[in-house]
Amino acid sequence: MIDRRGCFVATLVVIALGVPLVGASQSEEQIRRIGFLAGGARPPDGAVPAALRNAIDAAGSADGRRIVYEGRWSQGHPEMLPGLAAELIALKVDAIVTVGGPPAAAAKQAAKTVPVVVINAGDVVETGLVASLGHPGGNVTGIDDPAAVLSAKRLEFVKELVPRAQRVAVLWNARDRAMTLRFHAIEKAAEVLGVTIDPLPVREPDDFNVALAAMNRTRPDALMMITDSLTILNRQRVIDYAAMQRIPAVYEYAAEVRAGGLLSYGADAAENMALAADYVYRIIKGAKPADLPVTQPNRFHLTINMGTARTLGLAFPQSLLLRADEIVQ
Repeated sequence: MIDRRGCFVATLVVIALGVPLVGASQSEEQIRRIGFLAGGARPPDGAVPAALRNAIDAAGSADGRRIVYEGRWSQGHPEMLPGLAAELIALKVDAIVTVGGPPAAAAKQAAKTVPVVVINAGDVVETGLVASLGHPGGNVTGIDDPAAVLSAKRLEFVKELVPRAQRVAVLWNARDRAMTLRFHAIEKAAEVLGVTIDPLPVREPDDFNVALAAMNRTRPDALMMITDSLTILNRQRVIDYAAMQRIPAVYEYAAEVRAGGLLSYGADAAENMALAADYVYRIIKGAKPADLPVTQPNRFHLTINMGTARTLGLAFPQSLLLRADEIVQ
């Protein structure tokens, strides 16, 4: 016959001595906290991007792990990023996933030893986030943006779409070093293609009025917008302006084309999140960021908007239509 009082007393003794119960210990060991840091707007539901959560959960569930997510967004105020990164560190996260250059830099500085997985942070070697692609060193790894190659390719698409284009305006966040490096890559590509670049640097939302007014004074033949949290938050103003002024505009990501932009060429956001999730899961299993080589997106997607083209009176060359990964009607 089982002595229930004796079992109860024994349990109290175990707790009093600080010896963890086996079930509770095992449950606690399976919990992992993943931080997420971005410079854009906090989503209405406050959730970490579904593509990232789903990919990590799919991998983690196989090992019976429970993942808890902690998201922080600076709402377009980069000066908030160091404090937000510190908040995540205080929560004892096992890794931090960042989107954008400034969040990556803030997390690296605050984390020191906490693993950081970066997405859309530009050229991670040139910005000093990692020592090299093959041997990152330190606590940062993730997905690299081959800015020079992509910037030149986007400018080639401008010339293919608008062969007469001689002046191309480029709008970018000048406070973001990674985006400025991308702007310089466009300048170099323009020299080869014989195109004049009209620089339109922005640093805060009010600067977009100045940039658009500059295009009113000196109308470009085409426009390129470099994507970061600031330009994403103000992208609709740019897309609507380009449509109203009938200026062909090229963007970096498909979301901008789905919102009314003309053409984009860049990595798929969901695929980038899946790549980041793979890093996170390997880190959860014990890998160190210094030993995980930085990767690049598997492929780049060409997205075009036929409705916007018709509004602008443009006919897409057949060569572009055949290469398109997505055509928005």
